[in-house]
Amino acid sequence: MAANMSVQGFKSRFSGEIVVPGDAGYDAARTVFNAAIDRRPSLIARCSRVEDVAEAVNFAREARLPVAVRGTGHNVAGYAVCDDGLVIDLAPMKAITVDVNRRTVRVEAGCNWGEVADALQPHGLAATGGFVSITGVGGLTLGGGLGWLVRKHGLALDNLRAAEVVLADGRHLTASSRENPDLFWALRGGGGNFGIVTSFVFEAHPAGTVLAGVVLHPGARAADAIRRWRDLEAMSPREATLGALLFHMPDDAELPPMLRGKPVVGLGGVYAGPIEDGEKAFRALREYGPPLADKFAAMPYNEAQRMADFMWPPGLRGYWKSTFLRALSDEAIDVIADFFARVPSARTVIVVEEYGNSAWSDIPEAATAFGQRQWPYNMVVTSAWSDPRETERNVAWTRAFFAAMQPYAAPAAYVNYMGGDEGSDGLKAAYGAKLARLAELKAKFDPTNFFRLNQNIAPQRRQ
Repeated sequence: MAANMSVQGFKSRFSGEIVVPGDAGYDAARTVFNAAIDRRPSLIARCSRVEDVAEAVNFAREARLPVAVRGTGHNVAGYAVCDDGLVIDLAPMKAITVDVNRRTVRVEAGCNWGEVADALQPHGLAATGGFVSITGVGGLTLGGGLGWLVRKHGLALDNLRAAEVVLADGRHLTASSRENPDLFWALRGGGGNFGIVTSFVFEAHPAGTVLAGVVLHPGARAADAIRRWRDLEAMSPREATLGALLFHMPDDAELPPMLRGKPVVGLGGVYAGPIEDGEKAFRALREYGPPLADKFAAMPYNEAQRMADFMWPPGLRGYWKSTFLRALSDEAIDVIADFFARVPSARTVIVVEEYGNSAWSDIPEAATAFGQRQWPYNMVVTSAWSDPRETERNVAWTRAFFAAMQPYAAPAAYVNYMGGDEGSDGLKAAYGAKLARLAELKAKFDPTNFFRLNQNIAPQRRQ
């Protein structure tokens, strides 16, 4: 009875929507990007304002409920939902405010990067969002923020100017370089460990029209194509953010037969600068082969933000493994091509990213909690499948691939690409020597580890 009265009191103070098992919208509200995640929370608090977030935090703390925080639910590990606890759902918080004169954009935590790109496009501006439009602003930024503008403008967190945060004790405060700078340092890379960020203020950049797209080569030529991309990428200007992607084309009747359902390697990305300069910068890449198809074109940046969406649709089962690479040697490329030739699912995508000699490496290592800026390449294996009977096979292939890449791997990882089963080794790889400072700040801002359903950093006071 007391517990029920407590819930009723919470509902009376909460201006958003409370969803519980049995409600018509319950299953939709607990669904996340990765269909392999099937958790059943006791309550889902769909917040409409900052005060709702604070009320939800206070209620969960008093009721001793585990808490999951959901922005868009895009993280493959499924941290956005929990069993037998409270999901604090920020999805209804969608306000976006553009300050054209200051070139900033304030974004609430329920937004994805496609929505931010759409809000900025009429002003000829763009923010350093992710590679896929449905990626949540909050999760991407707090863990790092790789995206199509990273080589020119750095990570999303490098462009973060301020954040509004609700702490574990229910307090609401601002974190910036001037206010609570230690919290601001921790938020930029430390994930959701320190509080719930309800809004972000980012610097925006001129990027109205960009040259964007991909050239496609047969999967059988993957090794040679990636080597060519690697050698050309080493000479690319900062305006160019390019990657190598190994995937299967959709089995779409509208595609030419030579592409329909075929394994391919795509070499593509975005040139954020004058189109004629981009044409010159990408000429050698586009002429190599020649490719099966050349899909580069001038387009609004908000369209470029969506061009890779088809490769990562929601509703599939997923398991990811990732590592930074010491270098992209011929031997490492051969391993990548070999495993792609034996991939068990046509929905799996392998991505190799390059960030050397770019804006992201201009930031001093000590400036943010994000580390690992010294490594020029990152590889992420985004395994995906639909049939639950295929889970063991796909997970085993992914783990074997990851193990085979270890001779070429750096002792480093990108926290946003982790699959959720890395444990303490994953945290060490993500943060290195910064982990100790993060643990001390965790003890300051969340001493009881209230926010623990994440890539969790346990609180540790200095001895």
